Amino acid sequence: MKRAMLGVSAVWSACVVLSASTAGGCKADDRIPVLLVTGHNNHNWKYTSRYHKETLESTGRFRVDIADHPASVLRDPVVIANYKVFVLDYNDSHEPKRWGREAEENFEKAVREGAGVVSVHAANNAFHGWEGYERMIGLMWREGTGHGRFHDFSVEVTDAEHPITKGLPEASPTTDELYHRLVNSRNVPYRLLARAMSTTESGGTGAHEPMAFTLEYGKGRVFHTPLGHVWWNRDSDKVSVSTPVFKALLARGTEWAATGNVTIPATWTDAVDHNALTDEERDAGWQSLFDGKAAPKFKGFRQNGWPQKGWTFGGGVIRHEAGGGGGDIVTVDEFGDFEFKCQWRVAPGGNSGIFLRVSEDLDWTFMSGPEMQVLDNAGHNDGKVKETSAGALYGLYPAREDTWRPAGEWNHVLVRAKGPKLEFHLNGFLVVEADTSSDDWKQRIAASKFKDWPLYGKNAKGRIGLQDHGDLVEYRGLKVRSLK
Repeated sequence: MKRAMLGVSAVWSACVVLSASTAGGCKADDRIPVLLVTGHNNHNWKYTSRYHKETLESTGRFRVDIADHPASVLRDPVVIANYKVFVLDYNDSHEPKRWGREAEENFEKAVREGAGVVSVHAANNAFHGWEGYERMIGLMWREGTGHGRFHDFSVEVTDAEHPITKGLPEASPTTDELYHRLVNSRNVPYRLLARAMSTTESGGTGAHEPMAFTLEYGKGRVFHTPLGHVWWNRDSDKVSVSTPVFKALLARGTEWAATGNVTIPATWTDAVDHNALTDEERDAGWQSLFDGKAAPKFKGFRQNGWPQKGWTFGGGVIRHEAGGGGGDIVTVDEFGDFEFKCQWRVAPGGNSGIFLRVSEDLDWTFMSGPEMQVLDNAGHNDGKVKETSAGALYGLYPAREDTWRPAGEWNHVLVRAKGPKLEFHLNGFLVVEADTSSDDWKQRIAASKFKDWPLYGKNAKGRIGLQDHGDLVEYRGLKVRSLK
């Protein structure tokens, strides 16, 4: 199935900044087409939706499109027909936002006729009074439902013969919010797969509560897990969607809902070649700066070649060792108007940065090149200040969305530099916009340390730099294209 069939891009605003066809070497038609329905939730859907997409695509089994505006997308039955399963990361309990009669009827019809559904966490809070939805999801957050504190607990498999849970450990640790007293408002039958003890010490009921179950809606298979709580601006919650048991349930539950079978193992290695150019990227003019093995198209800042220490490459990543030295590295070529994308992850407390339009006429990269901050916010003091947190234009503009990922997790970056205008995207969302010719920019510079460097942000062309800040950091998927 080609992406061209999505004739709804106009209503799919900010659909996905991440690569649309990311499973290197895997043809789109070989993968299960998934529509991840999101865009409205009292939970941090901007974080979870993009994270769920990557979890699913990392198996090599799925190709995921994201609908941030489902009311528009689901109105088109032709588009809906292209998907085998819908993953729901949507909740309107805090602010009612139904999809509209046409979209809701199309959705119900697709599921009745065999499309699968996966309900994640607060999706069971949604749509009070929509009978079809409540029958589809089964156990709902309704009057009397609650939860204790966010805490560590075990998810216990109760049905070891179901394809989703077969082969999973009998008990798996997780850290999450544990819903209790979910309400079967339509009295629908379901098959329990896993449970957890809601202890009174954690503020729970003292009883086992369902953590994974299946049910049917017409010919459609439904998998439901109330796990996966991530609140806005609460960094400690982000672990909930990265635990092995959550990832296994999400991936295996999605495959089962789509096909009735499960081939994904309990754990897997990432099937995506993040350094490979996709066909879409080649057609759009992207070039690779590192293929994962051969020497990257980088060199030491103000050096003729690769640094003699600190930086290494291979195994799919460019890596800087903690305390290894070597200085910053920059691209061999210079770029004027361009887009650059990469992925980065840092060790706990780690710090690095991505510099734009760097000049080698000055002593340091930061004297000329504006920096996108690379940081473990939770483990570094810079994370306590918005203007120096992950995704920020360092020291000047904060990242305006809470999409950064914790230490050890891959963060996806897209940077756009066209004339004086700069854009930073982090994990699928625009987080910084700046205009280096604006009065606002000039005022911020005048109030910062950058006022002492007259060429800072002034270059129309320069190198892209990666910072040695003395910490362990890895980069991959480094790609660039020139803009006209």
